[in-house]
This record gives sequence, C-alpha cells and structure tokens, in this order.
Amino acid sequence: MQKNYGNIRIADYTYDLPPKRIAKYPLPERDMSKLLVWDGSNISDHIFSELPVLAESESLIVFNNTRVIRARLVFRKPSGAMIEVFCLEPHKPAEFDMNLAAGGPVEWKCLVGNLKRWKHGTLEAPFISDGRENVLTAERTGTAGDAIIVRFSWNSSSISFAGVLESMGHMPIPPYLGRDDEESDRTAYQTAYARVNGSVAAPTAGLHFTPSVLGAIDAAGIRRAEVTLHVSAGTFRPVKSELICDHMMHSEHFFVTRSTLEVLRGNKTTAVGTTTVRTLESLYWLGIGFAAGKWPADGIPSVSQWEPYGEETDTDPSTAIDNLLEALDKSGRDTLEARTDIIIVPGYRFRMVSRILTNFHQPNSTLLLLVAAFTGESWKEIYNHALRNDYRFLSYGDSMLLAPGK
Repeated sequence: MQKNYGNIRIADYTYDLPPKRIAKYPLPERDMSKLLVWDGSNISDHIFSELPVLAESESLIVFNNTRVIRARLVFRKPSGAMIEVFCLEPHKPAEFDMNLAAGGPVEWKCLVGNLKRWKHGTLEAPFISDGRENVLTAERTGTAGDAIIVRFSWNSSSISFAGVLESMGHMPIPPYLGRDDEESDRTAYQTAYARVNGSVAAPTAGLHFTPSVLGAIDAAGIRRAEVTLHVSAGTFRPVKSELICDHMMHSEHFFVTRSTLEVLRGNKTTAVGTTTVRTLESLYWLGIGFAAGKWPADGIPSVSQWEPYGEETDTDPSTAIDNLLEALDKSGRDTLEARTDIIIVPGYRFRMVSRILTNFHQPNSTLLLLVAAFTGESWKEIYNHALRNDYRFLSYGDSMLLAPGK
C-alpha cells in the first residue's frame, strides 16, 4: 500500500468517553435527539428534526435499508449450563433470502458463548409460533475461521428460519450498552425504513429518522435512494492492534439496485451512516476493478481491505458507476451483489460521498478512523464539542452531520 497508511497508530485516534455519556436507551421521540453540524470550519448545535432544512435541496440522501435479525439464540443444557449462539451470516444456503426463507435445516456461521460446555451433541430449545410449541435443535458441524458452523433444524416446515428467529431470538444490541435486550429494543433497534433481513447490528445513524422527518425530506425536494449492506458483528469490535495494518476487517455483504446506481451518477450524496459510506465508496472500486478485468469469472466481486490504497486513479465516479451498469447489462441482472472488506483511514480520498450523517463512535474504532479520514484533525474538535455540550454517544446516542463546504 502507498504512503504507509497501515502504519497509523490507533492510539492517536482515541478519546476519554465517560460511561455516563453512553446512551443505554434511545429518546422517546427519535427525531428530538441532538444533531451537531460541522461545515468544514464551524460547529453548530441543532435538533435532528431540523435535518430537512439543513440538507441541500435537490441533493441525494442514501440510506442502508438492512433490517436487524434477532440473531442471538439461547439454549440450556440438561445440566443447566447456558449456551448462547450468535448467528453471524448464513453458510448453507449462503444466500440471506434463501436461508431465512427456508422451512427446513439451515447452517450458519456463529459465535458461541460458553463453547467449552458444548463439546459435542445437540442443543434443544422450545419456542412458540402461531400458538404452537416447537423445538429448535442446534448441532455443531464444523468451523470457518473463528466461527463455528451450526446446523439448525426444527419440527415444522411451515415455519421459516426467519420465523424461528422472530419467535425465540434476542435482539443483538451492542455489548457496550451493558444490559440485556428488552422488548422495546425490538422496534427501537430498527430504522424506520428497515426492509431487508440480514444484519446483526443496526445501521444506527438511521435510528433518528421518523416518518415525519422522511416526509419533510421528500417535501423539501431532497431525493432518497437505498442500498443494502448487512452489518456484521465486527462493527462492535475495537481495534486491539497498535498499528491499523494489523487489524483485519470483517467482510460484509451488500446489494445495490440498477435504479440506485443510475441516480448516483453525478449527484452530491449524503450517506446515512458509516455502512452506507463503505458501500458507496466500495462501488467506486468495484467499477475500477470491472474495467480492469479483475472480477472473478465465478462468484461475486469484492473489495479487499487495502485495495483503495494501491495505485492512484483519477477515474471519474460517474465512469465507475457506468462500468457497474455495464456489468449488470452483461449479467442480465438488475441488482449488483458484492462483498467489501474496505477500511477507510486518514489519507483516504473520498470519491462517492460528499456528506456524512453518523453517530458518535467508540474510541479506538475503525468507525472513528473513518470520521477522521473525512474531517481531518477536526474530528478532535468535533468530539470535544460534543462532550462539552452533553451529547449522548454510541448506538442510541445523538448524531452529527459532516458537511464540509456547507
């Protein structure tokens, strides 16, 4: 990689976050949360419901429409030992929609809590669906990296695996909230526009939007578009290595329709959340890769962690999008499916994103590095302002609109 981006020290991107500043619950009215606005030089304080006025008319706001699945399953062995199985991503069938719609056995890559108490044999847990008692059985079948492959089966083919998760799963709220999930999290930890099942963490910048705010955005002539990136558990993972080059990103699956690609051409784009940022910037590099003949003959294309930091390119973003539209034409499909491991660190040159709406992130995280890449050293001033002015932090906290040149 050029310029030794990987030698960035994570210790240079941290701050003191008092536990009391971590929002354990959202506000009763989502759009009454605070909104910090940074215009490239100045900081101002607002309420989130003001966003339609603060956004530029005739601009484009892009959302991640993924929906959080109840991915945490709890089993108890006859001995009383509790085993928690956290479903990360589908293994067989590997496609999210096929796996979640299946009415029979499926396999998932999982993290398993208290694994030492589950060395062999099956686990069983009862659940109620449509007023009938059923039983979910879990069986270990192998490993995939750090994950355990678990085969799930249940005794009613009329129930999909998505239905199983809805009936007995727990919401995978972030561990830094320091509490168990509650009934209220089933709705609070979903965006108002969540549609496509698959995430094990919410794209939390979107939690502030309400039907009222979305309606005001439409009335202001601001266009909306959607992408789908299924957020992995890696979003919770702090960077533990001294240098960022020693940190490995988790690969994430995303989908972008032809209509979204078309509207992205030549538009000034506001990305809602870091997952949308990573999706949009990955599109650029996928377009470059397609033109260079780097896509695999079989399987889906992907962007590797450090790919954007190789050779410099001045290819226009619209050209990269045109390349992707050509790829769809050749495949006969209307939706681009890909994976990304992209990491965005200080020094990265943004191609697709003009503005970012995001929450306040953990110290020592790749999400904070992304913010620093967009704002430069101003990230320190932004976070210090938020700390001094009683902003609430992390998933259920307040947000900021990073709008240089506003």
